[in-house]
Amino acid sequence: MTLVLDRLSAFPAAAARGEGMVYRTFATLCFALFFLLLPVLSARAMDIQQVTSSKGVTAWLVEDYSVPVVAIRFVFGGGSTQDPPGKEGLANLMTGLFDEGAGTLDSDAFQVRLDDAGAEMGFEESRDGIYGSMRMLGEQRDEAFDLLRLAVNQPRFDQAPIDRIRGQILSGIIAGENDPDTIAQNKWARALYGDHPYSRSDQGTRQSIAAITPDDLKALHKAVFARAGLHVAVVGAIDAETLKKKLDMVFGDLPQDQALAPVPDIEPKLAQHVEVNYDLPQTSLQLAWPGVKRKSADFFPAVLMNEILGGGTFTSRLFQEVREKRGLAYSVNSSLVNHDHADALIVTTGTRSDRAAETLGIVRDVVKQLAEDGPTEAELAATKKYLIGAYAINNLDSSSAIATTLVELQLDDLGIDYMQRRTGYINAVTLDQVKAAARKLLSTEPAILVIGPALAGAGKG
Repeated sequence: MTLVLDRLSAFPAAAARGEGMVYRTFATLCFALFFLLLPVLSARAMDIQQVTSSKGVTAWLVEDYSVPVVAIRFVFGGGSTQDPPGKEGLANLMTGLFDEGAGTLDSDAFQVRLDDAGAEMGFEESRDGIYGSMRMLGEQRDEAFDLLRLAVNQPRFDQAPIDRIRGQILSGIIAGENDPDTIAQNKWARALYGDHPYSRSDQGTRQSIAAITPDDLKALHKAVFARAGLHVAVVGAIDAETLKKKLDMVFGDLPQDQALAPVPDIEPKLAQHVEVNYDLPQTSLQLAWPGVKRKSADFFPAVLMNEILGGGTFTSRLFQEVREKRGLAYSVNSSLVNHDHADALIVTTGTRSDRAAETLGIVRDVVKQLAEDGPTEAELAATKKYLIGAYAINNLDSSSAIATTLVELQLDDLGIDYMQRRTGYINAVTLDQVKAAARKLLSTEPAILVIGPALAGAGKG
């Protein structure tokens, strides 16, 4: 499964405010115009400009006037890993509060202004970053950018919104205490990462979320929101000179340097068997193998190998063996997971509990065969063709998707011309390199997570 810039995640992005996403209603006209844009930018080569403001704020810009819409996406390095011990959930709570009052505007006034501007604003946290985005009509961009300036520079963190958003998050935490999947993912993270910040729940716990104060929120905001940790991308109806002024207005007065707590690199602990036993009709399975760093010389061989194994296409080996031939699961896939401080290859599937052992055995057999023999020339050729052709569909099908892709390119330090070079990287991969990647990553004994009835012998290959 190849997503934005081949940065892949084993966990779905948060979609509710309680998990760090904040969305406002977008004007009906803006939605109509926005979806007209979907095929336009991806249908032609993009001219990506690097724009630097007078205060030194840099952004990548794709100008497009097909419709009068502007999309901005940005990220500050340092996400939930920056939650202090005992205050887990701090970054998540903070991202739920940026449209709950800023500057002289309280929550109600800010949201009325945002609606009047016909804009949509969202913030979210990940393990390694705090992301923000806004979509706006070009003719109302002055009002929209001014509201974004307030949210970025002067969030109020008033007590009443804090209590309300905290209550929403707490409801999710309490519900998760009785949810097998949530319990399992928390146990899985602790098993893989031990005491590392990656092992902690982004939402926090009942105790940690209750302990967070307005001063904690202000301190985290001050530590993270600085120009040195900022990456910005803008797509749509705005020219470079106008954007320079907007960049200075929104980000130019932030501190230069971040004050982040150091986070060590970690190798996930493999060769272990984790069970969360529930009497369920369906058993969920996850398996973890070593990953590969984004800047590694064997990254693209690993990407191609992963796609052949179970990258989400109907022709992958796991899909063919688990679903098509045996009907054991509706879906089965593998993903390369790249975080700032850890990497892994994750296989996930779900099946009837009475056939879970059989399914796990098939998955392990497929992996073992690929590790020992590698793919065929035909598989490699077909996979190269797919990855090259699908990139625009997966990453460039809207102004927001393009902005997201450009931010990820910056985070990975791949260069403004990466899209032009990517096809060459893929085509240059040889069959021997993919075989070597398969042996290197898939020969290790994996970590295995089972969610469902006890599975006898699940840890044995």
